[in-house]
Amino acid sequence: MDRVVVKTPRLVLKRFSIRDAAGFFELNSDPEVLRFSGDLPFASIKEARTFIRAYRQYDLYGFGRWSVYLLDTNEYLGFCGLNFSTAKQEADLGFRLMRRVWGQGFATEAGFACLRIGFSKYGLEKIVGRAMPENAASLRVLQKLGMTYEKEFDEDGIRWVQMSIRRDEFGNFYE
Repeated sequence: MDRVVVKTPRLVLKRFSIRDAAGFFELNSDPEVLRFSGDLPFASIKEARTFIRAYRQYDLYGFGRWSVYLLDTNEYLGFCGLNFSTAKQEADLGFRLMRRVWGQGFATEAGFACLRIGFSKYGLEKIVGRAMPENAASLRVLQKLGMTYEKEFDEDGIRWVQMSIRRDEFGNFYE
């Protein structure tokens, strides 16, 4: 099966694969990358492989988080994509990139592609994005994507800002 989900001018987004495990481990063991995620670091590449093998969003919903690669060099940059929560009955956009590529517009570029797929291919009516209030960079990416403030809430002892965009707003924002 072809892993490629979408290409952008600089990136290619692919379904997770065991081939991503080393990069996925590097990404998810960097304390600075994880600082605003609420996640614990992976202890080993084996743990990264286990996560990838157990990932079921594609099987359940057709979409999920996708590995992000640089189009020209096939360098692993991180992940971006949609995650559906049955408990909340909503899809959220999430992104996490290697620190060395921060500030180059990759999160915005990948995020736009994910929103477009979510609305056009999967028929989602609304997509949310969440970030800790202190994570100004991620909140800025969500704003650049056309998301607007929805609410703040606490979950598992962590404060989150939730932003969202509806399908009709996305079309208007990018026309």
